[in-house]
Amino acid sequence: MNRSGAQFKRVAERAGPPVAFSFEGMPFVATTGDSVLAALLSHGLLLRRHEFGDEPRAGFCLMGACQDCWVWSGHGGRLRACTTPVAEGMTLFSEPPAPIPSHV
Repeated sequence: MNRSGAQFKRVAERAGPPVAFSFEGMPFVATTGDSVLAALLSHGLLLRRHEFGDEPRAGFCLMGACQDCWVWSGHGGRLRACTTPVAEGMTLFSEPPAPIPSHV
């Protein structure tokens, strides 16, 4: 994750109630109507690491065509960050969450 500066700058402020969510266990606030990708990039976060190296990755096409912005929900399913609206209480990860051992 990169928290040194936002990669995404709003050209106009959006109105709407705040939406609390978490990414990699850290709390964040977005604006209602933001996509998950816009919310993460506006906080200076990166979505994941490249599969064939350690380079940081974010969304590429920003319209749901390139498959480069998958994130994982706390429920275990994959979400496309560029087309999924951020929701109150959403828990997100850059990699699949570890399964809960069955013997617990």
